[in-house]
Amino acid sequence: MRATIVVLTEESLNDVDISNLRYLIQDNPARFEVLVPADTGRNLLVDVLDNLSLLEFAAAFRDLTGEKPTKDQETKAAEVELAESLKLLASSGLEATGSVTGEDPVQAVVAAAKASDAQQVVVITTPHAVEDTFRTDWANEAQDRLGVPVLHLYSGSGFIGDS
Repeated sequence: MRATIVVLTEESLNDVDISNLRYLIQDNPARFEVLVPADTGRNLLVDVLDNLSLLEFAAAFRDLTGEKPTKDQETKAAEVELAESLKLLASSGLEATGSVTGEDPVQAVVAAAKASDAQQVVVITTPHAVEDTFRTDWANEAQDRLGVPVLHLYSGSGFIGDS
């Protein structure tokens, strides 16, 4: 029997993420359902605070002064990130399908997990100090709504978030 693991990621998966997913399944057969949100629902103030807490002053300044992308631009970016992620998974010998989600990534992951009878959910994000501290990140929200384990990994690292 092939396990289904739903992966919610806010950016393209990278080699370290693939290694973490491979480690998660070991030699067990599994397929991945990858979700990339077109609109992450991020709050400008929270983004600025996250960047400041990580000492990323240039990113905080860009958040404050930069133009917000249009819905079409966000959707196209998410489609590119999904295609890159699926290509990397396939080149690593992992079975995967995926889709771009709408405005509520957590609701999308809950729906996908229920529809596919997923055995686990993996949320891969960059660190978000405010959400992680107050447990309002996607992984904690998904854990509250689902009856399956939710693993929160920080993109490009082996660090596990608190969910």
